[in-house]
Amino acid sequence: MIAPAKALAFLSGLGPRITGQNISFDKAAHAEPDVAATHRPARTSLIGGNLVGRHDDDADAPFPIIDGVAVIAIAGTLVHRGAWIGQSSGLTSYEGLAAQIDAAVSDNAIRGIALEIDSFGGEVAGAFDLADRVRAARGTKPVHAFLAEHALSAGYALASQATRITLPRTGAAGSIGVITMHTDMSGMLAQKGVAVTLIHAGARKGDGNPYAALPEAIRDRLQSELEDLRMLFAETVAAGRGARMIKEAALATEAAIFRGAAAVEAGLADAVADPRIAFRALADSLNRPVLTVGRPPKTPTLSHPKQEMIMTDQTDADARTPDQQDPQVAAQGAAATPTQPTAPTAQEPAAVPPAPGTAAAAAARDATADAIRAEAAEVASICAQAAKLGVTLDAADAVRRGVSPDALRGQILDSLAAKSEASGILASAPVATNKPSPLVAAARKSADSATR
Repeated sequence: MIAPAKALAFLSGLGPRITGQNISFDKAAHAEPDVAATHRPARTSLIGGNLVGRHDDDADAPFPIIDGVAVIAIAGTLVHRGAWIGQSSGLTSYEGLAAQIDAAVSDNAIRGIALEIDSFGGEVAGAFDLADRVRAARGTKPVHAFLAEHALSAGYALASQATRITLPRTGAAGSIGVITMHTDMSGMLAQKGVAVTLIHAGARKGDGNPYAALPEAIRDRLQSELEDLRMLFAETVAAGRGARMIKEAALATEAAIFRGAAAVEAGLADAVADPRIAFRALADSLNRPVLTVGRPPKTPTLSHPKQEMIMTDQTDADARTPDQQDPQVAAQGAAATPTQPTAPTAQEPAAVPPAPGTAAAAAARDATADAIRAEAAEVASICAQAAKLGVTLDAADAVRRGVSPDALRGQILDSLAAKSEASGILASAPVATNKPSPLVAAARKSADSATR
């Protein structure tokens, strides 16, 4: 019950094994049509949430690209060698993963890397070298790990190197340990009347063979090797997780497996969320435009039009220290934000405000009005974007209290941190501070000087 073309292909591969001799075919061809050449099928992606087609602009990419994010699947049993890209017969090779990561890092059109992980682990050989490569990649682009369900043993060694790890409620992470096995077949062979004699050169050449019981000395040596590998495993996790899981904490897990919220509490992961929603938050954050003060947004001149940082917490004005601010802009704060006078230091000479009624004073008032309007406009824009993310902020109240855009962004991120749906945003956004608006700080400084 098989098509003739498929039967010929089958016999070509397995026929010699069955018959013990080569098989030739008369007047028959077993070449099958090249489906890939005529049709490039869509592939499913868990974190994409739908069928992901290969578009013309990324048809040659070794992975799906969703909204500028490379999705690299780490699934099944992990093995050292295997020149294929992606999974093959239930195996994923470190070789193939390394090629995909290198391609994603070098492609300027890719803004982030998503590791879709569902693996119980695999070989030691090659695992730690690939882990180092993943950690190096996140120095160039954000690398987020989304657990499709499991990241255990070697799978977790790779996940731990990501910028951020998200797992579902039933997702499992951990198993920071190493295991090997010795099989003693001597009793079974003796029952069958089979005697095996190993002839070897070198006293340890036959250590651990399955045809004899394992001597205690060899067992102790193997145990020592495993402890060394476990220490390397813990150090690798600590290098990737930092303060979230130090080496001692990784060792203290004793290779236990943690699920869902317990994995987050143990420091093995960062958030519990639906992988699809978390990935969507990451993609949206990487595509959000830069916010600027006092001028309309401008497209940066980068190799890719969307390769900019999001929710930037420093503008051109913010980058200047108070004594570098425009004195005309600084002068407006005396009336807008009263404060207690303080003595100027030797390093900060008091600024002299323009005399009332002069042209300079009028210019200062105009600059003040423009600066206030620009900052108020940015506050309003931030509040509007926050509303789209489900965070409600009162723009008028923020302007009245002199809350800086920087501090406002911090409030938004704090609110989003409690929501697993937006967990991916946190790793891409800069840490906000609670410092007052630079405009207000400069004005206060000028006011202090004028008072004296």
